Amino acid sequence: MPAPIRLRELIRTIRTARTQAEEREMIQKECAAIRSSFREEDNTYRCRNVAKLLYMHMLGYPAHFGQLECLKLIASQKFTDKRIGYLGAMLLLDERQDVHLLMTNCIKNDLNHSTQYVQGLALCTLGCMGSSEMCRDLAGEVEKLLKTSNSYLRKKAALCAVHVIRKVPELMEMFLPATKNLLNEKNHGVLHTSVVLLTEMCERSPDMLAHFRKLVPQLVRILKNLIMSGYSPEHDVSGISDPFLQVRILRLLRILGRNDDDSSEAMNDILAQVATNTETSKNVGNAILYETVLTIMDIKSESGLRVLAINILGRFLLNNDKNIRYVALTSLLKTVQTDHNAVQRHRSTIVDCLKDLDVSIKRRAMELSFALVNGNNVRGMMKELLYFLDSCEPEFKADCASGIFLAAEKYAPSKRWHIDTIMRVLTTAGSYVRDDAVPNLIQLITNSVEMHAYTVQRLYKAILGDYSQQPLVQVASWCIGEYGDLLVSGQCEEEEPIQATEDEVLDILESVLISNMSASVTRGYALTAIMKLSTRFTCTVNRIKKVVSIYGSSIDVELQQRAVEYNALFKKYDHMRPALLERMPVMEKVTTNGPTEIVQTNGETEPAVLETKPPPSGLQPASQANDLLDLLGGSDITPVIPTAPTSKPASAGGELLDLLGDLNLTGSPVSAPVPQIAQPPFLLDGLSSQPLFNDIAAGIPSITAYNKNGLKIDFTFERSNTNPSVTVITIQASNSTELDMTDFVFQAAVPKTFQLQLLSPSSSVIPAFNSGTITQVIKVLNPQKPSEAGLKTVIQQT
Repeated sequence: MPAPIRLRELIRTIRTARTQAEEREMIQKECAAIRSSFREEDNTYRCRNVAKLLYMHMLGYPAHFGQLECLKLIASQKFTDKRIGYLGAMLLLDERQDVHLLMTNCIKNDLNHSTQYVQGLALCTLGCMGSSEMCRDLAGEVEKLLKTSNSYLRKKAALCAVHVIRKVPELMEMFLPATKNLLNEKNHGVLHTSVVLLTEMCERSPDMLAHFRKLVPQLVRILKNLIMSGYSPEHDVSGISDPFLQVRILRLLRILGRNDDDSSEAMNDILAQVATNTETSKNVGNAILYETVLTIMDIKSESGLRVLAINILGRFLLNNDKNIRYVALTSLLKTVQTDHNAVQRHRSTIVDCLKDLDVSIKRRAMELSFALVNGNNVRGMMKELLYFLDSCEPEFKADCASGIFLAAEKYAPSKRWHIDTIMRVLTTAGSYVRDDAVPNLIQLITNSVEMHAYTVQRLYKAILGDYSQQPLVQVASWCIGEYGDLLVSGQCEEEEPIQATEDEVLDILESVLISNMSASVTRGYALTAIMKLSTRFTCTVNRIKKVVSIYGSSIDVELQQRAVEYNALFKKYDHMRPALLERMPVMEKVTTNGPTEIVQTNGETEPAVLETKPPPSGLQPASQANDLLDLLGGSDITPVIPTAPTSKPASAGGELLDLLGDLNLTGSPVSAPVPQIAQPPFLLDGLSSQPLFNDIAAGIPSITAYNKNGLKIDFTFERSNTNPSVTVITIQASNSTELDMTDFVFQAAVPKTFQLQLLSPSSSVIPAFNSGTITQVIKVLNPQKPSEAGLKTVIQQT
């Protein structure tokens, strides 16, 4: 059989291939020749064939059929064969294949070989692909080589020990005695690998970490010698003595000094020396400085040293290398919470990074800029961030807008500045803001009573002819609907008022309705605003009626439903329209976790929420009733219908109930009819003179439902003579404090199978010193189980 071609010739031939198919053909032809040679047990050219096979493996072609040939080469006595065999084993074998166990004995023999280079090959192979079984079997030989005087073998044995510890952590103590002596070695290779071994042991075992903390002075001495040593051609890299060893020692010091005062104190001086003496003109010096900064920030270092570290990061921000600037921004972002004032000194440099062309640097600079915002610099920082929002790429706008909203809410110096800032964001990047931006701004505007005229005027001017920013148009429509009278009257004192007529305001809202850029939600805002203006404007009511009636046949179901309901207000309930469309009260933020008190209700322990702020008006708005339903369990509760005040005509109350009945308050689909329950007698017998109730019902004793903070509420129970399913609860509220309790409101909710009626209380003020009481009657109908009832309550007072 002719001699196979050499590796160099194979490489030259493969490189002449013009196409992938041609190269694949050459590889297949050579693989066939190699297989034939393997079958013939050709020992002469086995080494050459395995070498060619490894080259093919590097090109991505399958070479697994050469695994056993690698084992044969390892068993050979020739060094050249062993070298290729061990290289092939490291590339073609791993611990997932059982074949690798066959070489355990060969590695053990080679670890005890008389030639250091053969021992080095065995150590490299074991440290590269040794399985846990191999590591257990050969750990003793590795530990022996750690104690040898040959520095070439000691550095390879140290790296092999790192692999053994990773595979079998319980063998760590075996290497402890030998590891202590490695730091006394003068050879830098041995020092480097010993520091790697120490780092691995400290990271994996708290006991080892505590044990090796006493080596800190020795590590400090080694690092100092590296810094103070003169030029050494063997270890010099760009004028710095062995930067790789310096970086490794700094990492180990960081681990040893973490959460330890004594170790941190011992390394403070050397860290300051490294930070001040390291040359920064080359990348090598920057790498050492970066590791020094990380070490300073991670240990319990002195405050002056931390400021020095942050100043180093500040110098990194001025570097031309983008990678160094990115690393600096990332490190500053991690330290800004602990060393805020030191980072603030570099604020202008950080803001300049917002103009960088690299998007990664831009994003880190934006995040760090938001972290630096506080009450003292909020105006300047917001100015820079708003300028950034104008010019940044679309992928930054959403995060930037959210950050500006949060910072403005937290640090706003005035409500006017807060409103102006959010309006600027909506004008610039309205399409990118979060969904909660619109209700949050509406709430802010509502709560800023003195800014209503200024805000509605600014919003009116902002949307003149531009409806592209939908959130801005939604807020503007809502404000014009609420405060359109202030816009027309020109009552703004903050700036020169604009002259807008009622027709001009309606023209804007109608343009929003017909604009192709308006979303369905935006049109809903505009139609509701037009409806509200029917109670704010005096000369354009007929025009408003026409607009509303037009959208009663809209193909948009939402608009159609709104228009139909508003038409019903105009036609059937026009006398109620001013009350229903009156200006919204001051809104309060809903907190998910409020203070709770435990009260007794119907003999069961139930949580009730006490709010000390008064309700905005005598009648609770629908949203507050819905909040109560959500609080008390959601789908199992029916809405509460408060009784109309006695001063109103009876027909008005009925009309209000009819109007609200069309709104499907239970949340059921409109198309699915809800089974109707017969109307209980007490809803119709309000004017009857017939006695309906007997004495206190047997078996239902009076209870004290609430008694805390001076407020006491007692429940007494009666049954109806005409309908035994009706239970009448009379509440009596008394006040033992020194001050009167005003705006007292009592709310209740029951399961859907019940029906509930709350009569008006005798008063809304509870006199102090128990000098008087408030009484209120609650009627509960339980058609299924007259003997059982469930009631949940919410009480408000000030």
